[in-house]
Amino acid sequence: MALYKTYVTKPLEEERAWWIVDAKGQTLGRLASAIAPILRGKHKPVFVPNQDVGDFVIIINCELIAVTGNKLDEKIYYKFSGYPGGLSEINLRDQLRKFPDRPITAAVKGMLPDGSLGRNMLKKLHVYAGAEHPHIGQKPKVLEL
Repeated sequence: MALYKTYVTKPLEEERAWWIVDAKGQTLGRLASAIAPILRGKHKPVFVPNQDVGDFVIIINCELIAVTGNKLDEKIYYKFSGYPGGLSEINLRDQLRKFPDRPITAAVKGMLPDGSLGRNMLKKLHVYAGAEHPHIGQKPKVLEL
């Protein structure tokens, strides 16, 4: 007979903090690898891999991220419409110009679990091109990377 019972976190008990990250001058992959564990909740003592216990993350200035080497021209993002001949591609430079939030979202998404758990974790990521964001009421804490 065990003296201790295993504690299981319940979704209503979990306190979720809000973090804000300034992406200006940050390297894309290093930024994503620092944000993904916070979305998962790996920094908390109640972390379990099959539950979403992570915090919310706000990323500002995502258009000013840095990449190393020739990735601006050589990194390609693919999109498929589902129809024959419907494969389109766009490089990182054009992606940052048209949709500056998508490269960070795609990088973080690749570091989260597959399936509905990862999709729910990704909903807690808010990415903005400029320095303004509508989450002032949540009083986000600054996350230094």
